This record gives sequence, structure tokens and C-alpha cells, in this order.
Amino acid sequence: MFHRYIGDRAFYRRVLGIAVPIMIQNGITNFVSLLDNIMVGQVGTVPMSGVSIVNGLLVVFNLCIFGATSGAGIFTAQFHGSGDSQGVRHTFRFKILVCLLISLLGCVLFIQGGDSLIGLYLTGDGDPATASGALMYGRQYLLVMLWGFLPFALTNAYASTLRETGKTFLPMLAGITAVLVNLTLNYVLIFGHFGAPALGVEGAAIATVISRYVEFAIVAGWTHRNKARNPFIVGAYRSAFIPGRLLKAIVIKGMPLLVNEFLWSSGLAVLNQCYSTCGLDVVPAMNISSTLYNLSSVVFLSMGNAVGILMGQMLGASLPEPEVRDSNRKLIAVSITSGVLFGCVMALFSGLFPQIYNTTQEVRQLAAILICISAVMMPFNAYINATYFTLRSGGQTMVTFLFDSCFVWVCSVPLAFCLSRFTGLSIVPLFAICQGADLIKCLVGSWMLRQGKWIQNLTV
Repeated sequence: MFHRYIGDRAFYRRVLGIAVPIMIQNGITNFVSLLDNIMVGQVGTVPMSGVSIVNGLLVVFNLCIFGATSGAGIFTAQFHGSGDSQGVRHTFRFKILVCLLISLLGCVLFIQGGDSLIGLYLTGDGDPATASGALMYGRQYLLVMLWGFLPFALTNAYASTLRETGKTFLPMLAGITAVLVNLTLNYVLIFGHFGAPALGVEGAAIATVISRYVEFAIVAGWTHRNKARNPFIVGAYRSAFIPGRLLKAIVIKGMPLLVNEFLWSSGLAVLNQCYSTCGLDVVPAMNISSTLYNLSSVVFLSMGNAVGILMGQMLGASLPEPEVRDSNRKLIAVSITSGVLFGCVMALFSGLFPQIYNTTQEVRQLAAILICISAVMMPFNAYINATYFTLRSGGQTMVTFLFDSCFVWVCSVPLAFCLSRFTGLSIVPLFAICQGADLIKCLVGSWMLRQGKWIQNLTV
């Protein structure tokens, strides 16, 4: 029975060839983010709270960029699988245009309403001076981070296209370089080493922005210098032309991903706001917990990207349905296994990791409990993630929209809102109940996979 979930060496070589560079890049990025988080945490609980709130809000922007590039990326992977460089070029143009638009809208939103958005997370019980300080630090951090919107967006347009055309090493190398620059500048600018001023949270933001420009310069520079290996870039900027038929197809099939990522990420932001009403200690505790979770989840999240790319290429090549299903089953098995392993690791470090932070013992104890709850859910989240990318690879973006963001807004958000406002539940049972609700998605996702409607070639 178990052999149905285990592939041969050639299968795993192909999977690892795509997944490992993504894992390395994401792993280093999240590890440096962890160190960045710890450095800010050494400044104090209040600065850490302000920065964590802003980073939670910026996730909405980041995932909108991801959704926009991923929507067009469905077609990029399949065009590459069918050997159509012109099709890849048109999808790249679409990514550039939509990323520019999202960056502009994001800057306007955060400039006009940044303080109000940050203040929503500072309504729980606690010292008013703590809330005021967190708002001040959050504002300082946000205003600098806005300068990094454009390079982040453009980097995603380039890097996603390179990955979808099988070139995963260069984006990985650029990501590693960027995070090393970020880490070095964090050390210099946050604490004021080597004669630099100690800028605190502003220093952390400046370091991040500079690293994003470095990453963009590497990715874009390599792509344009190697036109023979990247034929899609030849003439990519000569016009903004995208065939009407393809544009319509991307909007219909791909744009639900953008809407989905916006609604899903904004739903998470609302969930965190609901959690924050349980007290001001919840914000730093959630920050500590989510930082360790983000690092621990690198493997299964990277496997999700690999699932999407491999399934897209197989569907674009019109391989037989039994072969597609067999590969997908084995890919999902790898994802779940990684979720089990790293969930165990996360649980083992639940008591030790919070001790690294310069915060109160109450915050550390609360963070340890939240880490354990997240660790238990990790294998289920791995399955959900792999299922999502599978359905998306075959253009089932409306289904994934219902499966993902609609679930958050129809189930998770109302549940968290009602429990946080109309019951006396503390953060621990509230968080556990809301996280456990995702088990419903496992059942729904399993049913969708068996239906097989995602097995279709979108390029014919």
C-alpha cells in the first residue's frame, strides 16, 4: 500500500532539483528574518510589538504581489512546458504591469491609513504608554519600508518567471545575497556598530529596503545579460502588448489568485487583530510564535511551490492522467512528511526559543504554548498547502478561492470575532479553536483532488 506514496530516485531527483533551491532561499530568508526579529526583540518588547504589527500588515501587500505573479505563472509554467517562449514573454509583461499597479496602490493605502491600521492591534488590556510606544515604533518602521515596495514587486516578477521556466538557482543566489546584506546591515544599523548611528527599528527597515534593491539588481541583471538562456526577456519591454485572448484567460483564471491572496492575507490580519484584543502581551507572543513557525514551515511551503511548478509542467505537456495523479500523490506525501518532522522539531524548541527574546516571562510562557499549538497543526497545514498548489496548477483558481480565502472570511474570521468579543476565552483556547477549524479544509481539499477537474492543459 505504502509504495503508492513513494517514488523512485529519478522522481525525487526531479522534485529536489526544483524544491531544494527554493527551500534554501526561503530557509535563509526566514532564518535571517528570525535573526532580524531577535535583534529588534533585543531593543525591547515595545519596539518588537510595533514592528511585528507592521510586518503583519505588509504580509497583505507581499501576498498580493505573490498572487498576481502566481496567477500569470500558471500560464508561464504551461507555456514553458509546451516550448512557447512568446507566451512566456506575454505573461512576464502582465506580471510587470500588475506589480507596478499594486505597488502604487499599496503606498497610497499605507501612507494615508498606516496609523489607523496599526492602532487596531493596540486595543487590548495593558499599559496605555506601551500602546503609544508601539504605535510610534510601528510608524517609523512602516514609512521606511514603503521605499522597498517597488524592488520587491519587480523582483517577484522576474524571479517567479525564472522559476517557472526551470531556473531556480539564480533566484536562490540573489535571495541568499540579499538576506546576507540585510543581516549585516541590521547588525550595523540597529545597534550602531562600526561608527554608524544606532537607529533601532528604523535601522532594521533601512537594511531590509537596501537588501531588496540588491536582490532586484542581481535577478534583473542576470536575466538581461543572459538573453539566450532567457528568450522571454528579448523584446519584453518594446511594448506592453498582451494578446487579448491570453489577457482574458489570465484575468479569468489567474486574477482570482490575486483576489484570493488579498482576502486570505487580510483575513489573517483580522484574525490577529481578534487575538490582540486578549491583551497587549498577545502581540509580542504571537510574533515570537509566528517567527519560529515561519522558519519551521519552509520545507512544506517550498514543496507547495514545487508541486505547482511540476504539476503545471506535466499538465502543459499533456501527460496521461494516471501519471499526473501518481506524481501528485507522491508529492503530497513528501509535503505531509516534512510537516510531521518539522512540527516535532518546533514542539521540542517551544520552551527554549522564547528565552532568546528580551521580554517578560509572561510573554515567553504564552509564546511557548502558542508554538506548541502551531506545531500540532503543521502536518495538516502541509497537506492543505500542497492541495492548494495542485488545484491551482490546473487553473482551478475559483475553486481555490472558495477553498482558501472564502473559508477564512466565512468560517475563521467570524469564529474568532465572536469568541474574542462575546466570550471570556483567553488567547490560548481562542487560538487553538481557530487553528483547529482548518481541519475542515483538509476534508474539502481531499474531495477536490479526487474530483480531478484540475487535470487540464490550459495552453491548447
